Amino acid sequence: MPALSTALDTRSEAFRANTKAMSDKLGQVRDLERRVRENSASRRERFAERGQILPRARVERLLDRGQPFIELSTLAGYKMHDDDGEKNIMGGGTIAGVGVVAGRRCIVSASDSGIKGGTIPPIGLKKALRLHEIAFENRLPLIYLVESGGANLLYQAEMFVEGGRSFANQARLSAAGIPQVAIVHGSSTAGGAYLPGLSDYVVLVRKRSKIFLAGPPLVKAAIGEEANDEDLGGADLHGRVTGLGEYIAEDDVEAIALGREIMKQLAWDDVGAVRTVAPAPVFDPEELMGIVPADEKAPFDMKEVIARIVDGSDFFEFKREYAPDTTCGHAAVEGHRIGILANNGPIMPAGSLKAAQFIQLCDQTGVPLVFLQNTTGYMVGSEAERDGAIKHGSKMIQAVANARVPKFTFILGGSYGAGNYGMCGRGFSPRFIFSWPSARTAVMGGEQAAKVMEIVHRGKAAASGAEVDEEQLGKMSGGIRAGVEAQSTALFATARLWDDGIIDPRDTRRILGLCLQIAAEGAGRELRPNSFGVARG
Repeated sequence: MPALSTALDTRSEAFRANTKAMSDKLGQVRDLERRVRENSASRRERFAERGQILPRARVERLLDRGQPFIELSTLAGYKMHDDDGEKNIMGGGTIAGVGVVAGRRCIVSASDSGIKGGTIPPIGLKKALRLHEIAFENRLPLIYLVESGGANLLYQAEMFVEGGRSFANQARLSAAGIPQVAIVHGSSTAGGAYLPGLSDYVVLVRKRSKIFLAGPPLVKAAIGEEANDEDLGGADLHGRVTGLGEYIAEDDVEAIALGREIMKQLAWDDVGAVRTVAPAPVFDPEELMGIVPADEKAPFDMKEVIARIVDGSDFFEFKREYAPDTTCGHAAVEGHRIGILANNGPIMPAGSLKAAQFIQLCDQTGVPLVFLQNTTGYMVGSEAERDGAIKHGSKMIQAVANARVPKFTFILGGSYGAGNYGMCGRGFSPRFIFSWPSARTAVMGGEQAAKVMEIVHRGKAAASGAEVDEEQLGKMSGGIRAGVEAQSTALFATARLWDDGIIDPRDTRRILGLCLQIAAEGAGRELRPNSFGVARG
């Protein structure tokens, strides 16, 4: 086929006139865009006083250098509502577009808090809904850089009802497997509090992030309570107490770095990627031999184990300041991305919630899960029950049972009670499950079992008015204790195929790497099922 020919005369008067007209129109657009940027930057000194960086600088720092960024709807709302088309050009109150963050193409939406405190006009809502539409159609993760006074109440009649669509979209995006990361640089209050609340990952800035449904004045007016911003919704509250935030940064720069690290850890667009040589752990795997105490009742820090099995000893911890009894985080082993769940004692109700959320996040983006068990089980007692031990523990168990990603379990120490279930014991069908020689698996410890039976025996005797034979009771208790202890050893468990073998702790990284590779190969292997199998002729 011949190439197209042209009849366009680029030296004609008409062509020159057309070019000038187009340039003039384009110049007007670029001038208006420049004024939006200048409007936002006019609060530079105020941001500097607060130790913050400007919204556009946040976007630039978030994006990968040298990669394209398509900014969208730069003049949304021009000459509408509070946009006067002259000095106060708002761009819809947000800076938004499609770019690349940590090698992942995604949508970035930043509150332009340099203009009217980032309050959202009606067109800003429509701009947000359009971004959701793009995310759905192109399967793009979203990163929100949040600092907003919320919806402009002067136009609430144009926003309130339709605003519900934004919340519904966020919920559906998460359910569709499209990750959302919210970096909260400042206020995200009232209805805006649900933006981070409905996101999958939330990064907070200490002393700057404010997330609450009602501020101090409204709380005072509504219920007479005196409270300040920090008490109602500061970073420490949401990072340590409520669990709304997964990561806490000290300033904008660190918050953005954490946002980039989250995107890096997602197994997103990794299919077919060339796997690089994985860095060895910084610490010697030989040291794994001395981490688990000889005294089974003595605690140990599971992060010491993690540091000796993951690539480069690099562990990106999830909700570090919330429910520290349960450790969760992202890492890699032999180049394979993984999510790790580990125990540092009993599983508290808050730890169950943390684990359930982390499991669902890993399942959302296809990150395999690795369980490192050393737990006495779910916490008991009146306080734990009031805190919802059963309810929240059930959420964790549901998440483990229904996660679609490959799961791998290593029993290092105790694996007692329902903790065995919640940490993906044999009954929850992990792809592979291995034990260290120090493993213990039972419904409870021998001492606890003996004590329970002793209490029951004494109760029965008291109810019938009989005397307790202390010698006989002591023998019974000793027998129960010895029996449970004998039936909880690693050898007893492996004999009954409760695991896939007892391994040398020093081989944990090598074995896990092989298992991850086996699972990855299986996921990429196409089968040709039929309805009859192969019959012998």
